[in-house]
This record gives sequence, C-alpha cells and structure tokens, in this order.
Amino acid sequence: MSSETQQQQDFAELPVWEQRYRAARISLPAWADQAPDRSLFVSNATGTFEVYAWDRATGAQRQVTARANGTTDALLTPDGEWIWWFDDKDGDEFGIWRRQRFHPGPDAADGRSGGAADEEAVPGLPPAYAEGLALGRPGTGVTAVVGRCTDEDGTTLHLVRPGAEPVEVYRHRESAHVGGLSQDGTLIVIEHTEHGDAMHASLRVIRTADASTVAEMDDATGREEPLGLGSLGFAPLDGDPRLLVAHQRRGRWELMLWDTATDDRTELRLELPGDISAEWYPDASALLVDHTYRARSEIYRYDLASGSLEQLHTPPGTVLDATARPDGSVEYLWSSSEQPPVIRSTDGTVVLAAPGPQAPPSAPVEDVWVDGPGGPVHALVQRPATGSEPFPTVFHIHGGPMAHDGDEFAAAPATWLDHGFAVIRVNYRGSTGYGQAWADALKHRVGLIELEDIAAVRAWAVDSGLADPARLVLTGGSWGGYLTLLGLGSQPELWTLGVAAVPVADYVTAYHDEMEGLKAIDRTLFGGAPEDVPERYRDSSPITYVDAVKAPVYISAGLNDPRCPIAQIDNYIQLLEKSGKVHEVYRYEAGHGTLVVEERIKQLRLELDFVARHLV
Repeated sequence: MSSETQQQQDFAELPVWEQRYRAARISLPAWADQAPDRSLFVSNATGTFEVYAWDRATGAQRQVTARANGTTDALLTPDGEWIWWFDDKDGDEFGIWRRQRFHPGPDAADGRSGGAADEEAVPGLPPAYAEGLALGRPGTGVTAVVGRCTDEDGTTLHLVRPGAEPVEVYRHRESAHVGGLSQDGTLIVIEHTEHGDAMHASLRVIRTADASTVAEMDDATGREEPLGLGSLGFAPLDGDPRLLVAHQRRGRWELMLWDTATDDRTELRLELPGDISAEWYPDASALLVDHTYRARSEIYRYDLASGSLEQLHTPPGTVLDATARPDGSVEYLWSSSEQPPVIRSTDGTVVLAAPGPQAPPSAPVEDVWVDGPGGPVHALVQRPATGSEPFPTVFHIHGGPMAHDGDEFAAAPATWLDHGFAVIRVNYRGSTGYGQAWADALKHRVGLIELEDIAAVRAWAVDSGLADPARLVLTGGSWGGYLTLLGLGSQPELWTLGVAAVPVADYVTAYHDEMEGLKAIDRTLFGGAPEDVPERYRDSSPITYVDAVKAPVYISAGLNDPRCPIAQIDNYIQLLEKSGKVHEVYRYEAGHGTLVVEERIKQLRLELDFVARHLV
C-alpha cells in the first residue's frame, strides 16, 4: 500500500468532525502584478498554517515559512522577485517584516521544503504591531511603505527607498493604517482616525517626495453620526491618481472614485442592497465588486466606461475572497455552510486544490428572523441529522464585533452538529452586512446590546420547540468569548453551560494590557477610557457579574494574546475559584488562537469533553 493510500485510509477512519479539522485547507492565491504566474497562498499541508510559493508557469510549489506557531501574513513584490512575511513571536503579533527571494538560489536552502534564506526586510526598523504594508515597483524609487504601532510611539508610517534608511512620513497617537501606494510610487494613502473615532476612518493622500499632503477626505468630523471611509487602492496605471474609496454616505458601504489630483469625487451607485467592496481589474477598465447582504455574498463586474453591472455566477453561499486576473477571468474562494471551500475560476476550472484529503460536507443553514429590541435579528440555524426536537442547542457567537456569521463552511459549528446539537448563530447588533445603523448600534452599552438580541433568538428557539431550555450552551471566541462570559453573568437563568475561547473577562485590565489599536476601538465603543467612563466599563465587564454565574464555564486562553491578554482572564478565574464556581481552564503557548491543526483539535476535544460531562 502506498503512503498516499495509507494516509487516505487513516483519514477515513477518523471521526467526521476531526476529518474537517485535518482536511487540507488553502487560501486564495495572491499574484504579483508584473509577474502574474508567481503566486502565494497559505495552507495547512504540514499540520501548521504556513506560506507557500507557487510558480504557475512550471507548477512548482514550495514552502516559504516554517515556524512552530505558523505564519499567515505575506505579500509578493509587484515584480514577483521577493516574498515579504511578518515575523512575530509565538502569536503575539509584535514583530518585523522579513523577506526571501521567490526563486531561491541553489545554495539558499535552510531546512525548509525548498526553502530560502530570509533577511530582515527593513534593517533598523524596530519590532511593532503591523499597520499595513505597501510594496513598490522597481524603478519607482520606492521599496515599501511600512505601517507600525507601539504603545510608546502610537502609529508611524515609514517610507523605504532602495539602499537607504527608512524615513518616517507620518506619526500620530491615534490609530492609522497604510491604505496603499500609487503604481508610480508618488502617492501614499493613509487611513487615519486622528479625530478619535477608531470605527470611522478618514483618508489622507501624501507625496512620497516630501510627505506633503495632496488631498484629504473626512466624513467623520463634525457629524452627529460619523461616517467611515476606506481605501480600496489606487488605479493600477502609471500616473493615475484615482483612488477607489469605500464610503457610508447612504447608510451602508458603497463605492466612490476619487481623483486625488483634482479632488473630483464620483459616487458609484450600484443600487445593491448590502455592503459593497471592490478591487480594480488589472487594466483599470472595470471593478470586481463584492456584495455582502444578509449573511451571503456574490460578485459582479462593473464596467467603468459603460456603467454596466454584470453578476458573475457563483453558487449560493459566501465568496470568501476573489481576484481579477490579467486575462479578465476571476478567481474566487467559495464555500457554504454545507459545502467546504473550493477555489474556482469564472472560466469553469478549479484553480488550485488543497493538497491532501478534503473535508466532508455539513448541514445547510436555515434563515430565521426574530423580532428584537433594536429591530429584526437574523439568525442562521442548523439542525443535526439525528435525534428529535427539542435538541440540545449551541449558540455559537461570532467575534469582531465588526464581523458577521455567514452561509460559509465552519468546522466548529459542524462539530457540534455531528454530536447531536442544533447550532444557532446570531448576527446581533454590531454585525456587518446589515447596514451602518445596525453595525454602529453598540455605542456605550457594549456587550449588553448584543446579548439582548441573542436572548430574543433564544426565546424563539425555545418557544418554537427547536431548543431544549435545560440544555443550552453559550460559546464563542474572542468577542464571542467575551459575550459568553458576560451572558453567563448577566443572564444566568438563560444558559446551561458556557465555553469561552480567548475572551475579554475583565474589561478594565484588558484595556490597559491590550495592543494600542484595540484601545482606540474601545475608547470609541465606550465613549472614552476606563478612567473617563468607569460605569460603562463596569456595566459591560464580565468580572462585574462573576458572583451571579450559575453555569459551569470552560475557558481557553493564549499566553501570548495581545488582543485578549492573559492577566485579565486570570483575574476572572481567580474570582471563579474564590466563589467556588464550577469551571475549567486551558492555557496554551500561542496568541489569539492557534494556527496548529493538532492544537485546534486538542482544544475541541477538551470543549466536547467538558460539555459531555456537565450537560445532563
């Protein structure tokens, strides 16, 4: 028996839920603008998510990175000669950019599969949290624009020229991000929040020659309800100053073309009901449009000359990523709750299959709308293949909060279905894809607003006969973990068990320990720092309600997590211990989650075991 056949046989003998976690995964390949045959993707082929290079011309693939806790952040230079990747320490997100050649020399191997020697990409630039990276074309005189953030410096942007020391071109205490570099290397766009509202960025375009300002766009300052802007990239033509912009002027994300030289602004009214994003086609003749609405998405081609909008065929579900190729075709990564991800082209072919066994399918979702205190709440419901109502039910709460659960493949909800649970995912107020008013509704009563919507869906699930009120599990990771702990304490009669991954547990301590960019978001959500509005942080912090917790609770946390740091979780756990609450804790050596497949499986086993022992 061949090793490949043995691998397939061993895989088939695993439990179905474990097959989904061990199944081959791959991201949509990114390609170099001037060398479109050179691509990068991320895969779990070795059991850890790492970066891979793919030469489409020869079909050759090689592993680029090999780190104990994995790597996902990498970019190709426009000419395809170099790969830049972000090197942090065990998931703490604080690090530097390194680079290696796309095609390493014959003596460059360093132990990786076809590996190459890495070098520090910007010598002399100290470690920091990454705030964007734009790479320049050869001949433009710009190597890169590097965004970074530290507690000491706030946000700084640095211009890197060939053979020269990096030059600081921007600095501010509030959060900012590299929004892009013009193709000729003369202009930089900065997404910034100098006005203090971290959820609604403004745009500034500066010259690379002297960092002087070319143009400004601000939809936040002076408005009773601030509006956000986002950079979607300069036109991919030399000397073209047009910037594709996302704006919220009609209550949802839409598109605008901004001529940064003349300040001419043209709103593109596509009359689609949901949030819209886009990227340029390589020849700048059209836009590849992504439309997200009510937990699903679809893609379109918008012709800039004629103004025509053509929908590109994809099955119902979610387009997770898409890119337009030089030949006019579009490659996209698609999945649904029932079907695992696949990378296809609009020419009908599968672009690249993930190496190794494929994930088995799961169950489709049902759409449920429930009347909530802030308006109709959208929930995605999945029913197990066996058993009968009322089911033990898992409320699987998404993170963010500026995100949403969609009709897309997810191994964790599928695992609970395999074990006989119904699964309900709630797009509470604060979720994206339902308009600006819904996404911006979290101000000041943070956490409590989301839980009102979750409670409304819970009431529907019980009253409809779907869910057994004595067997309800509240679970989630990151913001979902935060809502889990807050729900167990502020709604103790509603939940039977809680399973929280990398949560906020003590909001005041979390604020002081977390990365600087998240501090800015918290100040926006709460209306200030803990010292400014202490009662708001108190009312929204799970630790405030720890004495009221009745349900057994399981908590997992990364020791190097910069987003939900370990000290504030330890504070919460100490109070659980002091009051004799039933709880279990698992700490692991990584950051905000793990990129190691074996570790992910271990964590799911621990969660399943906890629920099996405590759910009577």
